[in-house]
Amino acid sequence: MERANLEARARALIEAETEVFRARRPRSAAAHEEATSGFFDGVPQHWMLDWPTPFPLVVDQASGAELVDIDGNRIVDVCLGDTGAMFGHGPAPVLEALKNAGTRGLTTMLPSSDAAAVGRLLVERFGLPRWQLGATASDANRFAIRVARAVTGRAKLLVFDGCYHGAVDDTLVDLVDGRTVSRRNLLGQVRDLGELTVSIPFNDEAALEKALAAQDIACVLAEPVMTNCGMIPPAPGFHAALRRLTRAAGTLLLIDETHTISTGLGGYSKVHGLEPDLMVMGKPIGGGVPVSVWGMTQAISDRLHVIRREQSGHGHSGIGTTLSGSALQLACLRACLEQVMTEEAYRIMQARADRIEAGFKAAIAAAGLDWTVARVGARLEVVFSPVPVRNAAEARAAASDTIEAALHLSMLNLGYLLTPFHNMVLVSPALSEQQADGLVAAFATVTGRLAERRAAA
Repeated sequence: MERANLEARARALIEAETEVFRARRPRSAAAHEEATSGFFDGVPQHWMLDWPTPFPLVVDQASGAELVDIDGNRIVDVCLGDTGAMFGHGPAPVLEALKNAGTRGLTTMLPSSDAAAVGRLLVERFGLPRWQLGATASDANRFAIRVARAVTGRAKLLVFDGCYHGAVDDTLVDLVDGRTVSRRNLLGQVRDLGELTVSIPFNDEAALEKALAAQDIACVLAEPVMTNCGMIPPAPGFHAALRRLTRAAGTLLLIDETHTISTGLGGYSKVHGLEPDLMVMGKPIGGGVPVSVWGMTQAISDRLHVIRREQSGHGHSGIGTTLSGSALQLACLRACLEQVMTEEAYRIMQARADRIEAGFKAAIAAAGLDWTVARVGARLEVVFSPVPVRNAAEARAAASDTIEAALHLSMLNLGYLLTPFHNMVLVSPALSEQQADGLVAAFATVTGRLAERRAAA
């Protein structure tokens, strides 16, 4: 089916679905209008306007896999705070930890009684022997990059085109005509980020080898499966080449598992036997509470101890923030690792994701669309391409903001919330079989409308 015809139908669908959204949410419209008197753009974070809706959906309650907006509309959530609530909204063990932490002190700048257990759990679950805490994955990536530069004595960082590793300046680059440049939409960017960051295509072993040849790269920062420019799986053998080439060049490998923790217990690295020097996880690791973790090998830890001893004075290392490592974070981390992020939770997530993947593929085929479904564990992505994409250039070429907006808005009006930035579905253990089947039926309805074919509601 021609893309132009599909996008024309998508535009008509957006127009109709926008009116449906407006009619069902007068209170959300009024609340947004009222918020404009205080918040910039009327929202706590300006990007909350990036949803394909005429005004933001205002949430009254979030529990398990369901949201209720202030107009009383009930919505099945497969966005899940774009991973912050990957195990569902308000897991009971985390809520209990929050309640208890409130009576025992929230932050003291000292370890709490949960610290030893959390350290042990992190080592057992993710493999690396030494860990530290941050507030967000952005923080953790900053700290891990700083350590990589300190222990290697090198300044440069290598990332893959299309990456996203939070609000880390060094990573907010694009590959344009063979050059690494600052992303054009950055606000207040005063330094050319291409001076110290090298960007290359994902899955390009030759480009990787060439970039590492000068032996001036401190670390490669990578998601094991790229998830922020559509979903881009690694080519067979690419991770083996990445590990071999970084070791040969004296470059550290930093794996960001913030999204790919959806793969299974221990994340993609544990499931697939990767051997990172440094690892970062944020978002769901604390069950929705702002906390992140970053780990390192014993060799890096030993070298870091030497560097710390050589410093005059203490503190002000550029690593850590006042509220990081708090009693609140440790309590929620422990609860999530022990009772929420379990083998049984992943079993349920994978079973539901199997059901959704099969249903999406059947709906795509029934509608005659040349799309594929990419997947990493409990995370699925609808890609507007007949074959899996291999890099960001292919992902960008396959993308369509118009079709994406029509899909998201239509699915929302049918009672299912997808992520705002691309076609991601995240499956929590709180999602029932009935909700998974309802999601598939809604997707079949929307793809049928886009393709002008009858689909089961």
